[in-house]
Amino acid sequence: MSKTTTEVGWREARREAARAKLLASAWEMVREDGLGALTLRQLAKRAGVTTPTVYAYFDSKNAIFDAMFGEAAEAFAATRENLPDNGTAFDNLVADARRGLEFCTSDIARYQLLFQRLIPDFEPSSESFAPAVRALDLTRENLANNGITDPRHVDLWIAVFTGLVDQQIANEPGGDRWTRLIEDAVRMFLAHCSAQPPE
Repeated sequence: MSKTTTEVGWREARREAARAKLLASAWEMVREDGLGALTLRQLAKRAGVTTPTVYAYFDSKNAIFDAMFGEAAEAFAATRENLPDNGTAFDNLVADARRGLEFCTSDIARYQLLFQRLIPDFEPSSESFAPAVRALDLTRENLANNGITDPRHVDLWIAVFTGLVDQQIANEPGGDRWTRLIEDAVRMFLAHCSAQPPE
């Protein structure tokens, strides 16, 4: 390996480590004080660098949010992949939903970034959004295994799922008052969908 190639690899590794440190600091900030607390000046202070150094790795606050969104979406997609077989399509849907609820309620800032539009003028890039699309495709697959293919019903499922998360984090963070209803919600949802003629 040439010296030039070694230097390029070292520089890239150093750059990625610096970006990772800034992102870790950004996550700490938003988990402590909410998404609105993130400022480049405060991020630089927390990470122990100057504000211009932050700009060397991210050209704007939205670029940081985009990288955070990509990390969060990748982690969410990972919860949907390679799920164990729980016996029936119904059991698999309940287990998938339970796993998703645990992911969402375990980190409120991450959930808000992924599922709620709390940051004015922020839209994730197509690259950062791609894992979220992959996660939705896996959800559609799980629903299809239960005979749910109507797009209206997919939308309804997302509303039921996020509704349980929203109620849990708004009214009993760390508890299970709403998340324990997931099996009832799945039964109700499937019964409703099976009784509805396709549009």
